[in-house]
Amino acid sequence: MVGVLPGDGPGGGRDGGEYEHAVGAIAAGLRGAGPAEAPGRLCAVAVDLLPVDGASVSLRGDSMPFQLAASGGGAARLAQLQATLGDGPCHHVLRTGAPVLARDLVEGACGDRWPVFTQQALGSGVRAVYALPLGSKAVCVGTLDLYSASPGSLTAHQLHVALLVAGVMTVALTDLPYDTRDAGEGWLGGLAADHDRVHQAVGMIMAQLGVGADEALARLRGDAFAHDRTVLEAAVDVVARRRRFDTP
Repeated sequence: MVGVLPGDGPGGGRDGGEYEHAVGAIAAGLRGAGPAEAPGRLCAVAVDLLPVDGASVSLRGDSMPFQLAASGGGAARLAQLQATLGDGPCHHVLRTGAPVLARDLVEGACGDRWPVFTQQALGSGVRAVYALPLGSKAVCVGTLDLYSASPGSLTAHQLHVALLVAGVMTVALTDLPYDTRDAGEGWLGGLAADHDRVHQAVGMIMAQLGVGADEALARLRGDAFAHDRTVLEAAVDVVARRRRFDTP
């Protein structure tokens, strides 16, 4: 079953002691972290607190989400896969601003909604995905995606903790006063550069094929998937003129 929940979080059933433990773990995980470290630290905290094996955070882009941080290589790959395919729970969250809880990817509803992502995720050993908005229905700036090797639903308390981590992540990304001189190119500046490369590649494909932006992005995504690459890796080749779309 795929659950789509309202964006205002779960109600009731919260144990005060467990909640305080979660708050303390989040605070400890962020202690001493600079802006560039906070998203990755929070992904690691989510894995420690919840029955999941990986976590990733992606930011909304003009045409596709961009993976910002992850708890490990497997989670990073799944986030990049969703961006490359234009398919998966992350995209539904970005469209609606509401959490999506896919408790078992083997169930038919998941394959119907996200056929390629579901196949790829199952091939990677993932059975459940919980995708949460960063922000609200009105302003969703990204997603926190949680991946589990075991099927199952989150309890009310676990969902509350997941939403708490997502809320802290949102604050870390939108409300803290970042100084780009301290953050370095690896922070939001690097993400913006990646975003620009994809847009530049899309523009070059539009010129090469005489198609619109949506079709050019679809071609770029398809080429990336066909060659087992991320859409950013494919875009870098286009921008560097190592790959053209108007030649065989």
